Amino acid sequence: MGSTKQAPQSDFTLLENVLSEYAGIPGSLIAILQKAQDIYGYLPRDVMHHIAGRIGVPPAEVVGVATFYSQFRLTPIGKYLIMSCQGTACHVNASERVSAAVASYLNIKHGETTEDGLFTLEHVACLGCCSLAPVIMINGEAYGNLTPESAIAVLKDIQAKEAAK
Repeated sequence: MGSTKQAPQSDFTLLENVLSEYAGIPGSLIAILQKAQDIYGYLPRDVMHHIAGRIGVPPAEVVGVATFYSQFRLTPIGKYLIMSCQGTACHVNASERVSAAVASYLNIKHGETTEDGLFTLEHVACLGCCSLAPVIMINGEAYGNLTPESAIAVLKDIQAKEAAK
């Protein structure tokens, strides 16, 4: 008989302050999930079940909210979150070419993380940097006026810095 690999249990003590802050406050599930995602980087299934038990709702309700809203992630993200703007200004300035080059270079699609856990690629509606179109943001730092080549150069620079650590 083969063994099944189970994910390690999350440290629920990290969530205690959040659960205490919102204890007994109706309609606080989204706020709790947002803060839980800030703590863990995503929403592990065991964390969602723990939240459900603590606030007295069925786990299906918590999972339903987490899967309905696109702001929530159910899988871990890479060390570097690449947000590729798909807004109008970026679109008319060929953001799809930049995003395709990034995806091809990293061998991932929108919403995926590289095998080494370094990069996650997400398409976003707008980054609010229209004058820099096309733009990507990596961990809060904007890179604008990109070409497919310059976007890949940014990634190569990050990879070189990581390799030097």
